[in-house]
Amino acid sequence: MHDSAIKVHFKNSEIQCIGSTSGCGCDFPHVLLQNREWPEFKFDDTERVATFDQNRKALATLLRNTGEKRIELYGLWWGNFAKKPLAYEDIPFLRILESDSLFKEQVFYRVFTESSPA
Repeated sequence: MHDSAIKVHFKNSEIQCIGSTSGCGCDFPHVLLQNREWPEFKFDDTERVATFDQNRKALATLLRNTGEKRIELYGLWWGNFAKKPLAYEDIPFLRILESDSLFKEQVFYRVFTESSPA
């Protein structure tokens, strides 16, 4: 099952799939890997930016309500559960709420709800 393939990436044995307003992660603010690079996102699509903002706030609320000090996030395509992350990034929780914050495809994020990583 796909659960076992993706669990190897996480320290916590309990994980969950988080969907956006599209039902999957597609409406979280993100950029897709293209030619082994993450392109810059042009913020001129106001409808897309509004959707990103709505999902950004909902994700922040969900993460805040866990009460966890460290949360791991990994965005990848359905079926690619065994793929290793291309990079790891530590980010403060409040970074998620910034209007220019974008998740990069196949990057593993460690989100810290306190001021610095432990």
